[in-house]
Amino acid sequence: MLVLFGTWLLIFDKNNVLQQIEAKRTLHHYQQEKQFYIQQIKADSEATYDLMSDTAHLQKFAREKYFMKKDSEDVFMMIPKEKKEK
Repeated sequence: MLVLFGTWLLIFDKNNVLQQIEAKRTLHHYQQEKQFYIQQIKADSEATYDLMSDTAHLQKFAREKYFMKKDSEDVFMMIPKEKKEK
């Protein structure tokens, strides 16, 4: 009788061992995602602070990201050719 009860709890119950293992795996995955997003938010906050507080950083960002230039400058973009497959 005890063996039957144990088997029922391990396999057929709605909170069986397999579901508990899957739940722990999912929880671990979500905890890793949470840490990743916390790090991304911190990095983005620091970048935003740098852009808002320092005009040199803002100018560098605008030039690199959006290819902006001063009126007296010319900008040349170097785009590498794609390699042809044989």
